[in-house]
Amino acid sequence: MQGIQYPISGACQCGQITYQLLEPPLRVIACHCRECQKLSTSAFSLTALVKVEAIRFQGPLQHWQRLADSGNTNCAEFCPGCGNRIYHFNPEQPDIIKLKPSTLADTRIIQPTLHVWVSEKQDWFEIPAGVEQHPTQPW
Repeated sequence: MQGIQYPISGACQCGQITYQLLEPPLRVIACHCRECQKLSTSAFSLTALVKVEAIRFQGPLQHWQRLADSGNTNCAEFCPGCGNRIYHFNPEQPDIIKLKPSTLADTRIIQPTLHVWVSEKQDWFEIPAGVEQHPTQPW
């Protein structure tokens, strides 16, 4: 995306966790599953797939995990102070971090190119024409 300068800084709400995103994400995804609606307290949750080596974190992260409907283990890292989710990861994909990109200082990279779990999408939300979508998890 033009005009975006890397690294981009990011932080939780209280500032205890900070990070630097060193390069563009591989992909930005909007997930409409009920669990992501709970997480985001909105219609969907946004995730930027980032290579592990493309991000540097500072500060103590807290860990939580659950079994996803897809059968994958969904691990989450969040700030122990304010509770802000910073990223998720699947232990079976150790090279990829699922960054919660709304924590970035420059959020212009948040342009989803894929919508998943649209079978659970809120009826009032319209996915833009031409954007890839799947009724469940495609992988």
